[in-house]
Amino acid sequence: MHWKQGVTAVFFLAGLQEPYANKNRKMTLRKVNISILIVAVIIFLLVIHHNFLSLSDFLRRELSDPSPLGLQPIDFIPAAPQRLTEERNDKEISVVIAASDERLGGAIAAMNSIYQHTRSNVVFHIVTLNDTVDHLRMWLSSTPLKNMRYQISEFDPRVLEGKVQVDPQKADTFKPLTFARFYLPNLVPHAEKVIYVDDDVIVQDDIVELYNTALKPGHAAAFSDDCDSTSSKVAVRGAGNQYNYIGFLDYKKETIRKLAMKANTCSFNPGVFVANLTEWKLQNITKQLEKWMTLNVVEELYSKTLAGSITTPPLLIVFYKQHSSIDPMWNVRHLGSSAGKRYSPQFVKAAKLLHWNGHFKPWGRTASYAEVWEKWYVPDPTGKFNLIRRHSEAYEAK
Repeated sequence: MHWKQGVTAVFFLAGLQEPYANKNRKMTLRKVNISILIVAVIIFLLVIHHNFLSLSDFLRRELSDPSPLGLQPIDFIPAAPQRLTEERNDKEISVVIAASDERLGGAIAAMNSIYQHTRSNVVFHIVTLNDTVDHLRMWLSSTPLKNMRYQISEFDPRVLEGKVQVDPQKADTFKPLTFARFYLPNLVPHAEKVIYVDDDVIVQDDIVELYNTALKPGHAAAFSDDCDSTSSKVAVRGAGNQYNYIGFLDYKKETIRKLAMKANTCSFNPGVFVANLTEWKLQNITKQLEKWMTLNVVEELYSKTLAGSITTPPLLIVFYKQHSSIDPMWNVRHLGSSAGKRYSPQFVKAAKLLHWNGHFKPWGRTASYAEVWEKWYVPDPTGKFNLIRRHSEAYEAK
């Protein structure tokens, strides 16, 4: 009887302990779950903190150094207009052009002629200075050109400090935007290929043909050679050294002689060219150009025979026998060399691109075939450029 009572007591006690054991296990599991939850929350907060710091650091870099050149995009490319969405070539064709305030009408006419002659997906990358941005934006947005695809970038002239020697007495003649072409990868960082054109051109054919110029392997750019160009043979005769390297570089300087470049090598015109930006970056073309600009400030390597040619010499050095050629009809130049007509009307009509390089600009009305340029000019809604044109006409008449 006592044995039975003892067994009953043991089972009774065991029965009493089982609920307490279950309760302890549940409490333990709850504590573990709470601990896991706390750890998960801590990890989550750490991840958020890390991402926030990374974002802050990224934004700080973007704001403090948006570009090593101070090239700041201030207008973004809009969606393609309806005119281009039908039967168009979807491949984006990047065209870079500089637009200074005193020549803004030229850039407007050039872009309009390109836009009206193509069904391709052309995007204009317009480089200008801070004081021109509002004028340019107004001109584009208040005229039929508002349907173009474009991006405006502001060029900071400070990037040229130590690389260009400016005569204090002629500071007004210094045009920083002429060097924008040296910084193409910064202007169009995601493009593989671009076209650069000066602001004194008119295009009379589809720009896609120029874009499709085949560049030889290892070549970062294609230019129109002066000696081989149709315009050099037709337009200007007896130009002396204007078409040779010796016309742009001082061969008396040892630094130039050490390069072993033949003085009678044909020069090329950098006012219109096609660039392979993949090769440009691989060969660090921009740094090479800056190197020769800096050396010229110290050693005066450029020739004095061609006044004002401070853009062409470094390009001639860097691309010596290392550039491809474009069809010369895509850079029919010297229309601005004189007020007289050196070309026949038939030749001008056949040209794919007309270039008024030289003293006489088409917006001054005294240049040859200024009426061709006038067809593509879009009047300035502010009227400001009309005053500039009158001043230009008076200057050319002197």
